[in-house]
Amino acid sequence: MDSPFDVLGVDEDASEGEIEHAYRERVKEAHPDQGGSAAEFQLVRAAYEKVTSEDADAGTDIATEAGFGDESPTDYGVDPERDFRPWEETHVEYLNYAVLDDYGWSLGDDDLFERAADAGLDPVNHGEFDVAPGESLLEAAEDRGFAWPYACRGGACANCAVVVVDGDLSQPTDHILSPELVDRDIRLSCNGVPTTEDLRVVYNVKHLSELEDLRLPPYPFELAHADD
Repeated sequence: MDSPFDVLGVDEDASEGEIEHAYRERVKEAHPDQGGSAAEFQLVRAAYEKVTSEDADAGTDIATEAGFGDESPTDYGVDPERDFRPWEETHVEYLNYAVLDDYGWSLGDDDLFERAADAGLDPVNHGEFDVAPGESLLEAAEDRGFAWPYACRGGACANCAVVVVDGDLSQPTDHILSPELVDRDIRLSCNGVPTTEDLRVVYNVKHLSELEDLRLPPYPFELAHADD
C-alpha cells in the first residue's frame, strides 16, 4: 500500500514548496514520453491532489482511492491507449523574449509574467491560449494564428526554443540541447508537448547567446510559414 506521500517521495510534514518540487520531478519521471506510463502518471497526479487537499492522510491507499482497485501495481488496470492527462487542455501563458530589453526585464525576474500582464502588451508579445491533447506547443500556437519561430521541426535546431517558466514541457525528440541547457528549462516547442495543466513560457529565445551555434538559417522555413 502506497500513501500519497510515498508516491511523491516526501515526508508528511513537507512544506508546500517541497511538495511542489517533488511533484514536478515525479511527474516528469512518470510521463510516458520520458519512459513512464499512463498509469504511473495518473497515480502521481492523484497523489499530488490528495497531498494538497484538506483531507490528506498518510494512511490512504492512493491507488485504491484513485480508482485502480486491487490490480497489479505495475499497471493499475489502466488502458495504455487512453489519454493519460487528467485535464482536457493545457492553458498556456506566453511572453515574447524580444520585448524583455525594451522594458528592462530579465528571464530571472520572479514576477516577469505579472509585469507583462500589467504592461498592456499586444497579443504577439503576450497572451494566452489552450493546447489540446496531443498537440505540440508550436502546433497549438500556429493553430491560434501565431507565427512563432521554427526551422527543422525535428528537434535538430534551436530556432523554436522556449524557456519554461512554470509547468512542464516534455521533450520526446531532442538532438541539440545540452544537459546544461535543459537544466535551465530550455525546451523545443516544435515537438514539446505540455505535461501540466498550466504552462508559462517565454518564446523566441533563439537569440540567447548560448543558442547561437544551435540555430538554422530561417529561410526558407519562416518565409514559407508566413505565406501559409
